[in-house]
Amino acid sequence: MDACLPRLAVTAGEPAGVGAELLIRLAASSLAADLVAVTDRDLLERAAARCDTRIELVDDDGSTQLHRRPGTLRLRQVPLAVAEVPGQPDPRNARHVLATLTEAADGCMAGRYDAVVTAPLQKSAINDAGIRFSGHTEFFAERSRADVVMMLASPDLRVALATTHLPLAAVSTAITRELLTRTLRIVHAELRRKFGIDEPRIAVLGLNPHAGESGHLGREEIDTLIPVMDALRAEGMLLLGPLPADTAFVPAQRPHYDAVLAMYHDQALPVLKSEAFDRTVNLTLGLPFIRTSVDHGTALDLAGSGRADPASLIAAARMAMELVARRKSVI
Repeated sequence: MDACLPRLAVTAGEPAGVGAELLIRLAASSLAADLVAVTDRDLLERAAARCDTRIELVDDDGSTQLHRRPGTLRLRQVPLAVAEVPGQPDPRNARHVLATLTEAADGCMAGRYDAVVTAPLQKSAINDAGIRFSGHTEFFAERSRADVVMMLASPDLRVALATTHLPLAAVSTAITRELLTRTLRIVHAELRRKFGIDEPRIAVLGLNPHAGESGHLGREEIDTLIPVMDALRAEGMLLLGPLPADTAFVPAQRPHYDAVLAMYHDQALPVLKSEAFDRTVNLTLGLPFIRTSVDHGTALDLAGSGRADPASLIAAARMAMELVARRKSVI
């Protein structure tokens, strides 16, 4: 019996950015997934015209599919407040963006979709509308009442973050024993559940240069990281470190771990993105559903040109498909 295609809810993100154009390129590909665009029909039609690509939009009826023809795209209509102007985010569309995320998350939790794939959004436009918003990861965590961890993964490297969108001055205070314990437990469990790694090996980066140099360059490693790691090792976790961030990614180190936990956003992500920008996927660990995303922003300077590269969105969709398949194989 033929298996049904995985149903992926794909949000278009910021209407004035490149998200809708990337979604059109994704739909034009031969990807073997049931793609359900959660956005506005007119936005997609204008994006298709800018990309000089013909797309057949069909209202989503919730049925399953065995096959999808390239160039076809199902639609869950979420109307814009005002028509987009490429490159110029409009706060009046902030509630449209949040409504797409709500539909995608709630639809996954209700079983309408197998996974959520998100295009980039403009956080500032939502905040300018008077709505406090710090990112996809935090939104989905609140919506599902879950403790989550942001991870970015390329074919060769997985990096999780202890803190995400924080000013650097706030990072040290935010890294508590409770936070690290919770984060490492989520990463460990999700490496087993989502990636099928029976005994995950996690490299933990120190916060300070040289991982604190035995306390001479900061005491966070001694006071916080090492006690947490020792306690979790006693539970059976395989943890390396704390490792100095400047040498943790050298080729000789990489065979020794399955994932890295970095202390803050820019500590490790430049390494990952410089190596595999078009193949890196952002995923949220700890959610009750699968969520993947591009690893880049809204590219407002490219919006409207039809020239934005869809490689990261395609990679995000492929990873979602792989995670869905693995989940179904163990049910």
